[in-house]
Amino acid sequence: MIEIRPEAQSYLRDLLEKQEQSGTGIRIFVTQPGTPHAETCISYCSPGEEEEGDIEHRYDGFTAWFEAKSETYLKDAVVDFQQDDLGGQLTIRAPNARFPSVDENSPLEDRINYILYNEINPSLAAHGGMVSLVEVVGNEAVLQFGGGCQGCAAIDITLKQSVEQTLLSQLPELTGIRDATDHSIQDNAYYR
Repeated sequence: MIEIRPEAQSYLRDLLEKQEQSGTGIRIFVTQPGTPHAETCISYCSPGEEEEGDIEHRYDGFTAWFEAKSETYLKDAVVDFQQDDLGGQLTIRAPNARFPSVDENSPLEDRINYILYNEINPSLAAHGGMVSLVEVVGNEAVLQFGGGCQGCAAIDITLKQSVEQTLLSQLPELTGIRDATDHSIQDNAYYR
């Protein structure tokens, strides 16, 4: 799932040995996974702070807990440590945090987000807009538009001829798309 390179393990082990509470480990998780705002995080994890479902992995001298719901997004992630003049820097590279590898067996939400962020949002960005998945209800995707798309006079065309057409053609299990956006707010609308 995630590789913690030997230099990073040594650095983390040294940090954890300095903690007041014995047995403190680390916890690795992704906030806002599958979105452009995803952040991969490492935090201290005192005994008992791990969450239900976390995946435990023991390293030489410490334990790491990986958040279960972040597992897909942590695939192929690497934690490394680079020595420099100021001491060094711990880095996390998680190529799937924002856009996880998806296939036909991935959860529907992940496949929808993958299409939205890789195919649809790049074209909407030309007008300062974007769309995100709010939730899946039954077999309908509930979406929310932002930026130049919120309140835009052409939103019905964008929704039907671009977003809905793309999603339904690639995800046959979807039966429809709903827009949950409050379009009365037109502050940033591309067309008014």
